[in-house]
This record gives sequence, structure tokens and C-alpha cells, in this order.
Amino acid sequence: MKLPGLHASLSPYMQDHKVNQTGADQGLPQRPLGGTGVNVSCIGMGGFHLGKPKLSEADSIQLIRSGIDRGITFLDNSWDYNGGQSEIRMGKALRDGYRQKVFLMTKIDGRTKEEAAKQIDESLKRLQTDHLDLLQHHEVIRFEDPDRIFAEGGAMEAFLDAKKAGKLRFIGFTGHKDPHVHLYMLEVARKHGFHFDTAQMPINVMDVHFRSFSKLVVPELVKEKIGVLGMKSMGDTVILKSGVVTPVECLHFALSQPTSVVITGIDSPKILEQAIEVAHAKPMTEREMSALLAKTVTAAADGKFELFKTTAAFDSTAHNPQWLGEDSSRTQELFKSA
Repeated sequence: MKLPGLHASLSPYMQDHKVNQTGADQGLPQRPLGGTGVNVSCIGMGGFHLGKPKLSEADSIQLIRSGIDRGITFLDNSWDYNGGQSEIRMGKALRDGYRQKVFLMTKIDGRTKEEAAKQIDESLKRLQTDHLDLLQHHEVIRFEDPDRIFAEGGAMEAFLDAKKAGKLRFIGFTGHKDPHVHLYMLEVARKHGFHFDTAQMPINVMDVHFRSFSKLVVPELVKEKIGVLGMKSMGDTVILKSGVVTPVECLHFALSQPTSVVITGIDSPKILEQAIEVAHAKPMTEREMSALLAKTVTAAADGKFELFKTTAAFDSTAHNPQWLGEDSSRTQELFKSA
């Protein structure tokens, strides 16, 4: 099964960037984060699972530190994860010198300058740091999101102000709904003369067959030297319920794509060990990937195992629209005068 746009960019990426496949005693393999000049661990620790109530704060802190000690340098989080608990726990874990060992990323939901600025400062306080290595616009899942972000008085103004003030180094965006929204975000950015450092999206064995970010968005990101952040390699375990793939196969496949980092949920030492082991494996060959994808064609056809694309179950800002912030006063004035 030859899938144009998926495998074609893999080998050149691996060759051109000389991905560092180091041994276990030297930490995890690292990859370049797009054109930023920074290298990060190929596996990133997802922040959502670390703040779940079933995991105690002490166990969460221990997991984060264990991951860092094993070579994970990329930490993911979001202002809205678990009511802020994910950031609070990570902030505590990064005391005692751990902050200096990691590349710290979080995401905010605000679409207005005012709301975005407030959320940025709240995240910095929770994470107990004076700066973020990467800040991303979260859940760009609607076609109006890019326009709101780049509008006068929009969230991008808050991001740029924060960068100027030294509160963040790099800027990206995330989304999980439709690859065409990602492409539109890139288009709007170009119109405003802005170049993103990163973009985050689902990279998994089913995405290839349905509304594919891997086929439509990744080649554009590689071409523009924008860091590819993969997520939902197992769709929060939903993809595993198809019964056609294993967790190791899912993670191995995602790591074999031209990603800078694959962010995965880790909520136990066992899952951490699994992620570390897969991170040290050699990338899949095209033949191995094709064989794996052949097993997922039927299950992936209508997106029923990628619920983040086909339902609102994963759309936190749809359930909490107040997180986006109110439309600007100018917009309200125009609406009233209509």
C-alpha cells in the first residue's frame, strides 16, 4: 500500500536532520524542533493524564521526574487541563533544578488579547517559571479560530507581547478536528507575515485513512521547517478498542513519521517504561508501515475510532466557550449596528 504524502517525506527528514538515535545510557533519541535550532526528545510527556484525579499529586510528580531522569526533555501541558491541576503538579515537579533540564510547553485557549494574556500569566504562575519554551494556541478546530487569533485585539497580540517581554520563546498552535483548519491557520499566518515554530496534530495509524493530517498537513510543515508535534497516537485508548493494533504499534508508527516529538499520555511507571522502550526502537520501514496500515483500513474508514475528529467529546472549548473570551468591543459594535 503506497500512500503518497505520508512516507515520501520520512526518509529525507531522517537523513537531512540526522536524527540522533542514541543508546539508553545516553538518554532518549532527540530530533530537531523544526527550524528553531533546538533539539528535543522524540517522546514528550503529555500533561493531561498527569492531572487526572486517579493519579495522586505525589505519584504525578514522581512520574514527571522519572521521565526527565530517563531522558524525556519535552513536557506538554495546557491551561485548561484538569482545572489547572496538570500545570500545578508539573510546576511542583520542576523544582529543585528540573526546570533547567526540560523544554516546557503549554497551551492557552483565549482568542482575545485580554483573555490570552490572563491565561498566559496564570500558566506561568502554576508552572512556577518565568518563561515558557513554547506556547501554543490550543484547539484551533473551527475555521473562525485563525481569524479571531490574528484579528486586531486577538490572541496573537498577547503572544507577541509575551515573547517581547521574555515570557516565551517559540509560538505554535494545536488542533485535532480537520486538517483543512490547520492549513487555513497557516494561510492566515502567511497573510499576516507570521511564521509558526510548531504545529500539533493527531498522528496515528487511522488518521492516514480519514481526514488525514499526516498526508495533508505534515508535508507542508516539513517544507516550511515548522516543528511537527504528534499527539493522539492511540486516541486516548479509543483506537486500541478497534482490536487491530497494539499500543506499541501505535506509538512506533507515530515515531516513524517526520515528527519532532510524539506527545503521549503517561500515567504509570509501566506506561513510562513502554514509551521509553519504543523511543529507542529503529523507525519502521515503509514495508512495515504499509503492512500495519493495511490492517487499519476498514476500522478507520468512517472515523469511528477517531472520536476527536467526528464528535465533540474532545472539544473542551466547545463545552467551555467562556475560555475563548468575549469578542472584541469593535465586533460587538458592528453587530449592534447591523
